[in-house]
Amino acid sequence: MFASARGTAGALAAAVLGLTAAGAAWSATPPAHAAATRASTAVRTCTTSDLYLSMGHKEGAAGSLYWSIRFTNTSTTGCSLRGYPGVSVLDTAHHQIGPAATHSGSPYGTVTLAPAQSAAAIARTTNGPVGGPCLRTGTYLRIYPPASHTAVLVPAPWKTCSGVFQVGPVNTQGNF
Repeated sequence: MFASARGTAGALAAAVLGLTAAGAAWSATPPAHAAATRASTAVRTCTTSDLYLSMGHKEGAAGSLYWSIRFTNTSTTGCSLRGYPGVSVLDTAHHQIGPAATHSGSPYGTVTLAPAQSAAAIARTTNGPVGGPCLRTGTYLRIYPPASHTAVLVPAPWKTCSGVFQVGPVNTQGNF
């Protein structure tokens, strides 16, 4: 069901800019020997047991509120993340408040994390009731890392406003 976050606070979304991760890219029609090499060197997908999830600081800009969700590889081997995490807001009884976050639509690639490396996805809502009301404040964010069916509950007082709740893809640039 739920795994627990092993901490509460991460670095500011801007701190993600200094992190390094390598993306894997292959040509559309690799030679036969390249396919064999790729199969033997493919990096496995990160699971929730490989990751420590934490929240960075909230930042406001242009009527929006942004909050980074940090994914840190705590395993002893490299693993990769690709795409968007699933994110929803829960109350103290673990009931969902409002709909889950929609995807920002930003392009994404594969992020490979060596042990102790981090990447982040950015969650966004409006900075107050701009064009619509705010929902009640949740206690946790339920986060499914990309390609995972197991969620992590991270303590995070989140309030969705104006019907806007989006999440960007996992990346190392701090982009939404």
